[in-house]
Amino acid sequence: MTERTRKVTVVGGGITGLSAAFYLQRQARERGIRLELTLIEAAHRLGGKIQTVRRDGFIVERGPDSFLARKAGMRDLVKGLGLENELVRSAAGQTYVLSGEELHPVPGGSILGVPRDFSPFLSSGLLSWSGKVRAAAELMLPKPAPEADESVGAFFRRRFGGELVDNLIEPLLAGIYAGDIDRLSLESTFPQFRRLEQEHRSLLYGIRKSSMMTGPQPLNPGEGIYQTFRGGLDTVVRALEEALVSQGAAILKGVRAERCETERETMNLTLNDGSVLQSDGIILAVPHFMAKKLFKPHGFLEELDDMPFATVATVSVAFREEDVDQHLEGTGFVVSRNTDTAVTACTWTHRKWPHSAPEGHTLFRAYVGRRGNEMIVDISDSEISKAVLEDLRKTMDIRGEPEFVIVSRFPNAMPQYPVGHKDRVAEAKAELQRKFPGVELAGSSYGGIGLPDCAEQGKTAAAALLERL
Repeated sequence: MTERTRKVTVVGGGITGLSAAFYLQRQARERGIRLELTLIEAAHRLGGKIQTVRRDGFIVERGPDSFLARKAGMRDLVKGLGLENELVRSAAGQTYVLSGEELHPVPGGSILGVPRDFSPFLSSGLLSWSGKVRAAAELMLPKPAPEADESVGAFFRRRFGGELVDNLIEPLLAGIYAGDIDRLSLESTFPQFRRLEQEHRSLLYGIRKSSMMTGPQPLNPGEGIYQTFRGGLDTVVRALEEALVSQGAAILKGVRAERCETERETMNLTLNDGSVLQSDGIILAVPHFMAKKLFKPHGFLEELDDMPFATVATVSVAFREEDVDQHLEGTGFVVSRNTDTAVTACTWTHRKWPHSAPEGHTLFRAYVGRRGNEMIVDISDSEISKAVLEDLRKTMDIRGEPEFVIVSRFPNAMPQYPVGHKDRVAEAKAELQRKFPGVELAGSSYGGIGLPDCAEQGKTAAAALLERL
């Protein structure tokens, strides 16, 4: 007797949902499972925060612009799509911290602000001598007893003191999550640092002895640790959509799932157009507050209600090269909290990604907004542009007006994992599984916000769902 076709639905067309759908198709073929796959996306385009603009020879990323090359999630996806030849590496270059009105180089040999070689810190103007002495004293701290989860800020202040954290570690780490490190969970964001502490007692000693923090190095001198696609990051979105359609997947855009119910051994998804989609398995690759609405009568996912989200914006600004006197070499800067700017970080995109700007032009990408300081994101585009240009003129001699400015807003885009987040996610998933065993959760609400983390979650969810089917 022929095995019946399994109907599977993926809700969410960002990188997590696209990855989940791709791996569902591939793994089903490998295992001989007949699959009828439907992907639902509420927007009229796929890709979520991945949005690439091509304009006058520029390649402008509205959302994420790259991914860590050392992480397997995107590396495996790119290989599976056959896109390896489309990849480019970032240029290596100095990063700075804007503290007060001065740009200070991030000391060499540091990993996310944590010294791997302490000698460059001795000459840094970011720290006073007392701050340097306190940071170096980390080598003599005793090994702590294993503890429950703690905040990122509490962990690093305990290890290095407040000055190194406020002037270097916080600007670098907060830039990744656009959040308050004194509220972010260490276990859910940077668990590798806790492992180093437990294995080696001292982070300074452990980083020098361990390779876990570095991963594979660039093959060529002058290359950085990030990758993107020569034609823009949405290359991977277009390739995923083509791969899914070529294998028979149905992609519904502009359609929203509103309710999920069980009926015998299957589940019914009610859509906003009134239709009902019957499924044997579902992967929800949407933020938890959207997934929660599908199970409103059951009260699922309430464990995650205390997780806030940060609203952020990016502002891309292009100039003629002759109008900018950029005297510093490097790829950009982050901003310490004691500095009065609207900008929280800025990438000198034309240097980090030379393919992104035509010859004779510069391209800057400023980041605006973070948790607890989001009012700037609510003002008009012209006001945001004005504020960003004022901040850029403080760090560079800019004489002319920009060729163009592109403002991109992302409301509730960055989940802020609170202390204990990992345990809450486990509880929420376990509770959901008891009533809806055919539903998998994946995405930035649960286990990492970077593109590789989301792609890996999609792959894991696909494997888990197929195993049950």
